[in-house]
Amino acid sequence: MLRPNGSLMTDRSLRRVALASQRAQTVRAYLALTKPLQTLLLLVTGVCAYALSRPGAVEGGELTAAALALTGAIAGCTVLNMVLDRDIDARMGRTARRPLPAGRVSPRAALMFGLALSIPGLALAWALSPLFGLIVSLGFGIDLGVYTLWLKRRTPFSILWGGISGGMPALAGRALALGRVDEVGILLAAGVLLWIPAHILTLATHYAQEYRLAGVPVWPNVYGPRATRRVIAAATLMDVAVLGTAGWLLGIHPIALGILLVLGAGLTGLSIAVLVRPTQRLNWALFKFASLYMLGAFVSLTLGTVL
Repeated sequence: MLRPNGSLMTDRSLRRVALASQRAQTVRAYLALTKPLQTLLLLVTGVCAYALSRPGAVEGGELTAAALALTGAIAGCTVLNMVLDRDIDARMGRTARRPLPAGRVSPRAALMFGLALSIPGLALAWALSPLFGLIVSLGFGIDLGVYTLWLKRRTPFSILWGGISGGMPALAGRALALGRVDEVGILLAAGVLLWIPAHILTLATHYAQEYRLAGVPVWPNVYGPRATRRVIAAATLMDVAVLGTAGWLLGIHPIALGILLVLGAGLTGLSIAVLVRPTQRLNWALFKFASLYMLGAFVSLTLGTVL
């Protein structure tokens, strides 16, 4: 093989290139186990919940430590879920290329990686505050134990518990900042819970046949597509109302409140469109926009407290 200057690459150089490529692939595989976009979104809800609770008086060190704790707990829990669900993932086309079913990471290595993230993350959460640690641990335990181990393969209502777990970072961030749980913190957590149908049930609708073949009971297969669309629309309406109420209680700037309501109107409009005239394209657009809505909602709430 020729180098750019025309000279032959040595065997040592070739081995270095191959080794570097292998290491990069390994890093990507381990990163994929954490579902980085999902982890980042939940982390943003926790960080924003902390920041909006202390407008202009954020303690940088505490916030950084909280972010590290949440990252470890969320990412670690996700990796452990991947280990537990690797048989399901192997039976679904959408997930068959994930690192575990594809054989790029061994179950034992993934288990060690998940524990290496989770244990320090949970320990740091408890060190920051017993209340913060308790809430983060509850989210971790509900997601791993109740949602994944107990209910996911038994009932479509498992997403309720997955949603409760998903709301814990926001509740934890608010509680760390205030030293207590209050109504705004509960509303923020409820906002994540009520967002789950627009995020998860749209995905379940799109891949309903794959879930059926994998033996995972999801709403579209158990109760039918129309009932699923009704649940999505109803939950979305409540979600917009809940986060709007949180913004009102926080007294956020009118511009931020307006952005929050515009985002909510977009999500609501899409959910109603999917209910009235369901198509795969609209369903997928709702799935994509749901994540943008959640990110935009928490950023708007946070910026609205400092404007």
